[in-house]
Amino acid sequence: MSAAALRWIRCRRLSTAGPPSVKKVLQWKDLRLTHKARRELHKAARRFVEISSRLLLQSLDAAKLMTQVSLLQEHFSHVDADPHEVALWVLLKKTQSANKAIRLEAVQELADNHHWHDYQYQTAAQVIDHRTAVGLARMPQVDLRFFRHPPALPDLEEGLSAEDGLRQLLASLPQTEVDKCVRYFTSLALRESTQSLAAQRGGLWSFGGNGLPYAQSLTSVPSEKVESFCLQALVQHSKVRSHCDHIVANGGLQLLQRVYQLRTDSMKIQRNIVRIIGNLALNEGAHQAIAQSGWVSVLAEMMQCPHIMQASHAARALANLDRETVKEKYPDGVYILHPQTRSNQPIKADVLFIHGILGAAFKTWRQKDRNALEEEEAAKREDDYTECWPKSWLAADCPNLRVLSVEYDSHLSDWMAQCPAENQRMSLAYRSQELLKKLKLAGVGERPVVWVAHSMGGLLVKKMLLDALQDPDMHGLLQNTKGIMFYSVPHYGTFMAEYSVNVRYLLFPSIEVRELCKDSPALRSLNDNFLNLAKEKDFKVLSFAETLPTNIGPMIKILVVPTQSANLGIGELIEVDVDHLNICKPERKDSFLYKRSLQFILDALQSYIAH
Repeated sequence: MSAAALRWIRCRRLSTAGPPSVKKVLQWKDLRLTHKARRELHKAARRFVEISSRLLLQSLDAAKLMTQVSLLQEHFSHVDADPHEVALWVLLKKTQSANKAIRLEAVQELADNHHWHDYQYQTAAQVIDHRTAVGLARMPQVDLRFFRHPPALPDLEEGLSAEDGLRQLLASLPQTEVDKCVRYFTSLALRESTQSLAAQRGGLWSFGGNGLPYAQSLTSVPSEKVESFCLQALVQHSKVRSHCDHIVANGGLQLLQRVYQLRTDSMKIQRNIVRIIGNLALNEGAHQAIAQSGWVSVLAEMMQCPHIMQASHAARALANLDRETVKEKYPDGVYILHPQTRSNQPIKADVLFIHGILGAAFKTWRQKDRNALEEEEAAKREDDYTECWPKSWLAADCPNLRVLSVEYDSHLSDWMAQCPAENQRMSLAYRSQELLKKLKLAGVGERPVVWVAHSMGGLLVKKMLLDALQDPDMHGLLQNTKGIMFYSVPHYGTFMAEYSVNVRYLLFPSIEVRELCKDSPALRSLNDNFLNLAKEKDFKVLSFAETLPTNIGPMIKILVVPTQSANLGIGELIEVDVDHLNICKPERKDSFLYKRSLQFILDALQSYIAH
């Protein structure tokens, strides 16, 4: 210990024992020495912690851990050390315990203590392993100083850009084990140069979609477009286990880190990058490499982003990295809206949201869009708009539910060209099998389940449940399905045959044109079989029907799903004065649409979540 620190201790002892005159002098000296001595003590303690951190690499059982903790506390008691110094070392040591309960408690205490000094956060960041870092990243509003900054990236070869790196990575990946569409789009991405793409797809609205443009160019910078296309192809490759190994081995994690840092102005590009990281994280063998390349700190920061889509992509990746508290895995397109962080709240049931064709996992379920007057009124009420009401409202009202939103590709990418093999991918049968595999991996069916579906998504839910009937491994999903809520689902098809071919294809851009025709044999068979299943299993059913026509173009206004088609034939049917796009978008949390939806979920799960 330094001489200044020892003098400070001696002065403290004299000042409490000597005569008044001595006390007065020593108290003055005490004030003069206190700051410097305390600083020296902190330095000594910090050095001790940093040296001791080597021991953290050793695996200790609980008894040995507590023995070392007691010795450490006894040592520090002789030098009047700051209790926080001892507490930090103790918690860091506990994070390495062989006892899982001790590790989890230590991570919780580290995150909950907001009185650490800056250098203590730095010390912790240097010594925690990737398991502890992931745990901290999944704590609510954790202090980001716990995480090391991503390591410095190696310089690119002269004349090469990040775009070139992406193209090289993509070219190095095998073309095996991917379907025809992935191969098609990979070759397309590689063929693109820095010239601007000539064709742009039109801003079409499609059945069950968001009313958003089919695709929009990200920016006028051509290189950013090419990066975006390469990333979309990499997303598809990252779904293949063997390709993940190639991505990691060929420096993909570092390259993605570079592009992420370069494209801070493009949330879409950053989301696609984190989507790839989330896919890579499905493979536990890649966890160490993901942590070493600095992704945990990036994901921890993204988790605290106010934009729900950004935070949810990060939450999925971190959940896949967290093997301490999460046994499920979340494949591409399965997003956990709640709980996104570690929680002591036991999860009693699941609620799954399934969007319609060309819908999305988040935007389909946003709050109803407001006009200027409604914005002013909402501001007076301090009523914040939500990008995703299941995340903002349902999670708050039902904290012991797991809320998932599922996204499926209606097109593999936002490219202007159509994949020659796209039609097969568009069928209900194909989508049903793909989603059932993903949901099984996510643990859906192990708890009571309520399904919530909009438009074509409702047909997909019915198909999945019928397919589950044929799969012995999925019978748990059937037994645990307690309720289904349909928002304007065309159980009996639509009346599109009355409109021109152009209008039909505007609404149904693929094979669904045939599948959704009024009174089509496929729909009739699907509905008859599902009605038998629903009655046998006693599913609770609630259906909402639109009553207002939907604007689908400057001159076209139609009632997309008439009430008679939205009426399944069992359960309650409620007509709502909204159009097809807004039938699943409540105006406010106190609106009838949300309150009735919430009540249905609570009623269906009442016996499971009440205690």
